[in-house]
Amino acid sequence: MLDTLIAGLLRGNVYALGAVGISLVFGVMNVVNFAQFSFFGLGAMLSWFFIVKLGLPFWLALIAVLVVCGAIGLLINVTVVRPLAKYLPLAAMLSTYAISLILDNASQMAFSAQFRVFPDVLPTSNLQIGNMRFGTSDVVMLGTTAVIMGVMTLFLKYGKVGRAIRATAQDQEAALQMGIPVGQVQHVSFVIASALGGLAGVFIALYVGIANPNSGLDVGLTAFVAATLGGLGSLVGAVIGGFVLGVLEAFGIHFFGDTARQIIVFVILIVVLIVRPGGLLGKVPLVSSEPLTGTFLGKGRPIRIPRWVWLVAFLVGGVVIPLVANDYVLTTGTQVLVYAIIAAGFTVTAGQAGVLALGQAGPIAIGAYTSALLSLYLHFPFWVALPVAGIVAAVVASILASPIWGVKGHYISIATLGLGIAIVAVIQLVLPQGLYNIPVPEWFGTPLNTPQAYYLIDFGVLVLTLLVMWRIRGSHLGKVISSVGSDEVAALASGVRGRNYKALSFAVSGFFAGVGGSLLAHQYTYIDPTIFTMLMSLLVVTIVILGGINLPYGAVIGAIVLIGAMELLRFTPELRIIVYGLVLILAVRFRPGGILVKNA
Repeated sequence: MLDTLIAGLLRGNVYALGAVGISLVFGVMNVVNFAQFSFFGLGAMLSWFFIVKLGLPFWLALIAVLVVCGAIGLLINVTVVRPLAKYLPLAAMLSTYAISLILDNASQMAFSAQFRVFPDVLPTSNLQIGNMRFGTSDVVMLGTTAVIMGVMTLFLKYGKVGRAIRATAQDQEAALQMGIPVGQVQHVSFVIASALGGLAGVFIALYVGIANPNSGLDVGLTAFVAATLGGLGSLVGAVIGGFVLGVLEAFGIHFFGDTARQIIVFVILIVVLIVRPGGLLGKVPLVSSEPLTGTFLGKGRPIRIPRWVWLVAFLVGGVVIPLVANDYVLTTGTQVLVYAIIAAGFTVTAGQAGVLALGQAGPIAIGAYTSALLSLYLHFPFWVALPVAGIVAAVVASILASPIWGVKGHYISIATLGLGIAIVAVIQLVLPQGLYNIPVPEWFGTPLNTPQAYYLIDFGVLVLTLLVMWRIRGSHLGKVISSVGSDEVAALASGVRGRNYKALSFAVSGFFAGVGGSLLAHQYTYIDPTIFTMLMSLLVVTIVILGGINLPYGAVIGAIVLIGAMELLRFTPELRIIVYGLVLILAVRFRPGGILVKNA
């Protein structure tokens, strides 16, 4: 057990460093910083480059990583995050996601996506306690973290800038009134957070012996959970959360295997948020409405679309494109249509109920696997499996999410993110090999397996989705859900139970996510858990934001831009993702309400 404990402390050491950076930025800027994830992978690759290619000593390489990552963090905050964070927290959060994509793919272009063996700069098994062997590298990692945390504690308690950081984290408006240069404080916080992220990346590469530009997402997500566990904004909580999570994860892997790791991590997250909504040492959120989406609701008004435009769009999309487009265009079109279906359903949750659920990959996976299993083993026809998949996704996702609707503020979005990842992790545990030879749709015995047939099926489902969403929005139910998203306190005073209507809106979104998953399963004819990632969830969110968070038909425009237009760069995948990130940043900067919304 001692070796498991030490392994947990070493992993927790990395999580603590990352969690401190995440909590620091959140505390002073009220922004969930997804860009922090990328500094893990970037730090690992930079240290490998400095040591192997430039021949620098390990300690000098470590300092160089801190400087480079800090400088990049400052550049990111000055040019992108701070200009948006002052006005739109959701826009700032999405911009950090876009920056994360840009950093990851720029790192791949610079270093390639290959795994690199990290040099043996420190002994790894030269020390022993009982039967447990460990190395100087382990001692150095823990010692360095202890020193950094001690310096940070003294800096925040006695340093002039440190006290300014604490004051800004406690009350930004009051800090401004007291003459504290909040902008400079935020810059310093971002520099420290980015440098700590790079340092954590070096340590994880030193620990596992491998450097990889894509390693940041997995470690970063766990560090994010650690920060939430300790309480976003609490640096002491971040450290405690990191080590507690590292130890619990290590013992969970010891008893249940590595495949259960993500389930353990995110179940811990959800339980803590339900029992202690603000985390172990964080403040319990007092804001009733979701602050992330709340900044978008009511910003501007939808652009009025003449009726003839709808008719032309229907004829072009349903008649002209299927008749004249080649197979490549039709195949791309099916992806656009499927994501438009999922995103249009998601506007009920994000746009009307005001809840930015970040775990849509979970319901999509439930729908895909339900439809595939029904078709493969119970021989359900596609036309029956399709709606059943939507219903199962809605019911299962609603039941699993039911405990989290009492969570407030940013934490409800984080809880849904954890729920989505945990759902996919459970599926991977039960069906790790995926499903093959999923039956294609048929019509009276005739297979509908051509790009044209897939396109027409998806187009028909999208039309039905938009009609249903239009009816919901115009109904009494839709107006009640919108009242919850606009002002939950006022809705509660009117006798509306916001928690119940949030759950109902999530069920509606889950239904269309399940339908989209079913379409993907039968058109791919093969699915496995690696398809349903956090990036899929965030893609759905960005499609909705780009088109207009409260507009189901805006999801179509968002999908055309983010999926269809990006196909033009398919020949260069890394550059394609970088352009996608830049498009997202420009969209939230200049069209914060969406392409189809006039700025207020």
